Amino acid sequence: MPFHVYILHCVDGSYYVGHTDNLEHRLALHAQGKLDGYTAARLPVELAWCEDAGSRENAIARERQLKGWSRAKKRALIEGDWDKLRALARRRSRGAVDT
Repeated sequence: MPFHVYILHCVDGSYYVGHTDNLEHRLALHAQGKLDGYTAARLPVELAWCEDAGSRENAIARERQLKGWSRAKKRALIEGDWDKLRALARRRSRGAVDT
């Protein structure tokens, strides 16, 4: 069963990172506010990015990685701006703060 990692863009401008084995169903639950928690209070939400993760273990690891990223890094990933993503990763490794 394939797993997916996804980023939602919330109405307040924030991002939510999650994983699932049924992306369409999970997106519908988020959109309907049927998942208590972060997104239920920030509707409407829209899918900003997703990728196949293969296994549940890979999906959980990738979700954790992305949750640790700054907003700027998430935005660069969503936009497919690999140069900016690399630059932000270098800044982070040198202790600079991302915005």
